[in-house]
Amino acid sequence: MATERREGYDAVVGRWDEARHREAFADAGHVYFVGIEGSSPIGFVILRGWASAERVTLVKRIAVVAPGRGQGRMLLAAAIDRVFVETDAYRLCIGLFPDNHRARRAYEAVGFTAEGIARGSAFFNGVHRDELVMAQLRPEWEKRRARQPAPSPDRTAR
Repeated sequence: MATERREGYDAVVGRWDEARHREAFADAGHVYFVGIEGSSPIGFVILRGWASAERVTLVKRIAVVAPGRGQGRMLLAAAIDRVFVETDAYRLCIGLFPDNHRARRAYEAVGFTAEGIARGSAFFNGVHRDELVMAQLRPEWEKRRARQPAPSPDRTAR
């Protein structure tokens, strides 16, 4: 919870109170991944729709302790691999505010493709906002994975 409460995150990441996190953590449809580098946590990813019958998973939230160091990309890439290796998901999607260019570049770097704007679909801080929908399909991930080296053993997620 401390990570999503870092300065500026309330405008782009969002935050839940402890009760909401506990509820999601106990729900089998949500999965939390915590990235560890060495022995220190670097951030987390929350996925919704884990192993859903529809074979669609949503990246609900990603937050890192030190933005701008590539840790978010590394953490998200590891979570993407876990989704496609451990479930039969066909589609992994993520939403972001259209003006969040930094996030868009990071998501594109790990294989997400912009699909379009969902007008007013995000109710955030009491306001309906547009959301850019991005997704990655299993065949796209399989192509990317075949071209990428394995991650180093000192960086893990879950």
